Amino acid sequence: MSDVSDGTRRSDELIERLADLTADRGSTVACAESLTSGSIAARLGAGPNSSEWFRGGIVAYSRSVKHGLLEVPEGPVVCEAAARAMAETTARLLEADLVVAVTGAGGPDPQDGRPPGTVCFATTGADGTRYEEKHYDGDPEDVLAQTVRHALELLVERASA
Repeated sequence: MSDVSDGTRRSDELIERLADLTADRGSTVACAESLTSGSIAARLGAGPNSSEWFRGGIVAYSRSVKHGLLEVPEGPVVCEAAARAMAETTARLLEADLVVAVTGAGGPDPQDGRPPGTVCFATTGADGTRYEEKHYDGDPEDVLAQTVRHALELLVERASA
């Protein structure tokens, strides 16, 4: 089996697990995306019974949308402050219990002085906001696939807590 189909199968398993966890707890999920351009929302929306637990997603690709709609502080958008603001504002706007936000430099060029493959993740949940940064190798498509998969893993982790 190819790496792509293995990754898709793993993502499907994560979404099924997330659907089960949210159903068990009656919780809702949302996402805020920049570098993934809606890929996370598309995966979540295709999940089992998603109309019961998926509130929606905000794709804020443009800096002005991040700063305006998602209340990201002025300055770099590939950083902890940006990811946290994206997650927390999305949780409030979409009234979601769990949110994952991603922003980063997908490549092939650096962004905000950060090398390609740098991805900033923030998740919100009942116990506050958590931040994590990853550095992925590969072309932009590889970075995107790894980012989506990790975002789903983070949501399952938070929903399991």
